[in-house]
Amino acid sequence: MNRHRNATVSALLGLSLTLAFQGPGAASAAPVPATPSAGIATETGIALPRPAGRHPVGTQTLHLTDHRRSDPWMPSAARELMVSVHYPAQAGRGRSAAYMTEEEARLLLESRGLDRVVPATALSGTRTHARVNARPAGGRFPLVVLSPGFSVSRSSLTALAEDLASRGYVVAAVDHAYESVGTAFPGGRVLTCLACDHVATREERARVALGRAQDLSFVIDRLTSPRTPRQTTQGHRSLSYALMIDSRRIGAAGHSIGGASAATLMAQDRRVRAGVNLDGDFLARLPETGLDARPFMMMGSAADHGPGDTESDWQEAWARLDGWKRWLTVSGAEHFSFTDLLFLAEQLGLADPAAPLSAERAWQHTRDYTAAFFDMHLRGMSRPLLDGPVADRPEVEFQPR
Repeated sequence: MNRHRNATVSALLGLSLTLAFQGPGAASAAPVPATPSAGIATETGIALPRPAGRHPVGTQTLHLTDHRRSDPWMPSAARELMVSVHYPAQAGRGRSAAYMTEEEARLLLESRGLDRVVPATALSGTRTHARVNARPAGGRFPLVVLSPGFSVSRSSLTALAEDLASRGYVVAAVDHAYESVGTAFPGGRVLTCLACDHVATREERARVALGRAQDLSFVIDRLTSPRTPRQTTQGHRSLSYALMIDSRRIGAAGHSIGGASAATLMAQDRRVRAGVNLDGDFLARLPETGLDARPFMMMGSAADHGPGDTESDWQEAWARLDGWKRWLTVSGAEHFSFTDLLFLAEQLGLADPAAPLSAERAWQHTRDYTAAFFDMHLRGMSRPLLDGPVADRPEVEFQPR
């Protein structure tokens, strides 16, 4: 049996549940009853980590439809995507962006067996650091596209999106229709995870990564073209992203199957100059010729993607990467340590025995190494953090090149 089908992983909000986030059937897996620790928050009062860059952050939400493609899970419909775009903004006031809708939060908590433990409003009301429709900062910036793990939404990568935007990136986090347990679309629709009932094998997961790579290419097309959407889902006029983005500097990153999607995207789309896989199997084999010497970084937990893990396909991918590359193993982390979710869990008083590394420490590693990677390869900046192990980060192990 595939380790990602019924592997015990730390799920949303730091609870160990028997779920399948990298693999199939996450929504249908039987939840383990959750027992919160004392002092769990029952009212909204949790917040994402503050971005480390110098720019204020703006955001808009776009609804994109690729009329050239049928949706793989609903063939009668065109492929639809929800995209949260974060960008460097000018200083000012404005409404803070919502983390997710209450219905999205309810469906996510329900799918994990946490709906009686955590109020949906506590999760949906998570405080973010981006202002809706803020005026963009002047200049052109690199673009980074993000893809989340299977069955979870783009919201799980909001902290990373905000942080990169604060450092001078336009960041597009993508929700792929019918591949999360609940994503709100225009017209009052909330699409659920049809894919969760149809993805069981490695080959099927590879097809998901392939489809997501096509989604990400389409998002790049739309954001770098003057024909951007006229209006956002919040009713504002869409920004002219083609004027904000330097189309010669594009990167991709993702968590879990989203990390596989970033690698698959690079294999297909030469516009993408650099990529990051956060704790996801590659699924689709990289070309024997590699990625045409373009840089790639793999960052994962020691349990799932350490050098001694014989079930992971990282050794094979590592051998095929033909450009600048790094393989970082984070001791004490688990699968969701590379997302927002464990960071929010600690604020809710929910302990995760499977992740001895604190959520704050895990977030620092994810933030700093990802930012350093894109700074180096999309902005030409020196980043010694990527040269090798450092004394104040003993949890991060570099595999030999």
